[in-house]
Amino acid sequence: MRRSFALPCVPGRVLGLLACLSLPMTVQADGCPTPGKWLQPGGERLDSTALFAELAERDVVLLGEQHDRMDHHRWQLHTLAGLHALRPDLVIGLEMLPREAQPALDAWVAGELDEAEFLSASNWRTAWGFDPALYLPILHFARLNKVPLKAINVTPELRGRLAGEGWDGVPESERFGISAPAEALPAYRERLSEVYAQHPSGDDDAGLERFVAAQLVWDRAMAAGLVEATAEGALAVGLIGQGHLQYEHGVPHQLDDLGVESHATLLPWAVVEECEPPPAGLAHAVFTLAETPAQAQPPMQLGVYIVPHEAGIEVRGIQRGSVAESAGLEEGDIILRAAGETLTRPADLTQRVQRQPPGTLLPLEVERNGERREILARFPPRDSGNGTR
Repeated sequence: MRRSFALPCVPGRVLGLLACLSLPMTVQADGCPTPGKWLQPGGERLDSTALFAELAERDVVLLGEQHDRMDHHRWQLHTLAGLHALRPDLVIGLEMLPREAQPALDAWVAGELDEAEFLSASNWRTAWGFDPALYLPILHFARLNKVPLKAINVTPELRGRLAGEGWDGVPESERFGISAPAEALPAYRERLSEVYAQHPSGDDDAGLERFVAAQLVWDRAMAAGLVEATAEGALAVGLIGQGHLQYEHGVPHQLDDLGVESHATLLPWAVVEECEPPPAGLAHAVFTLAETPAQAQPPMQLGVYIVPHEAGIEVRGIQRGSVAESAGLEEGDIILRAAGETLTRPADLTQRVQRQPPGTLLPLEVERNGERREILARFPPRDSGNGTR
């Protein structure tokens, strides 16, 4: 089977690459599964009643997603409802938020916050960045049924410290008791290498090692959070980017290492005109979805990999062929302002760029080698065929 990797669906975050991986379906139409069915990878049709009865006996169920796909979140919601009918002791683990957001999740489920207050208290737009409307139906389901929500991620800052300083360099109390991850399986490491090759510094061996280390932190943190959720016998259901789950490589592998082997991965699988059954080993089961109709044009993207900096936002990489490359941005630049707005966190720039109309200029104030300069980022018109992100 031919595989390809989607462009990052999280602007400015190289780590977002893995979370947004998608596998294309290419083969003869006569073997094409119909939408709305549960399949075992390899193509065998599954009975949904028997499948859910089996899943209800597990400790952990993992529901994959491509973060910006509403149909994936609708599928997750329906699956959660089915599991909740069999296991009322359900706990929903969210990749979307770091552990610092737990008080906001508890207050939301308790009915103490409205939507706007929750988004502010959880720091959703900075911590995650994807439109909360994609997730609000699931959040309301949890609130309506008093299903606990658990933040299972860590902040990018902590992830960077653990990947850079090593696990012994960060006190256990500052890493929420999360233990060091198991080594990446060889096939997972190969897959991560393919992902990292899309980065402008894709031939940097040291950079690849940092990327793999950061990815393992991410996987281990989420696995540890789900294990915590099962402590009192609850069924923990994790909502996680599909790239962390495919082929049992990421979070499932870390769950095994933590001694929780009773887990199952479920993934959505889009049916297109030319397709084939999902490959063996991809997941425990997949649910077939109709091909998504053409979506509205995505927001503009600058094409930079950025991290926080005390003076603004530091550019760590430039995508080839991007608006940033055309504008002359360079690695190491510190972006101080965009259109006169002071930038203090990566999300500030992401949100400003996403509001940028096609075919317009965005002035950036940049510090380079101690000197300040203005750089004009020119965003292409939609009809140019340039979908720069």
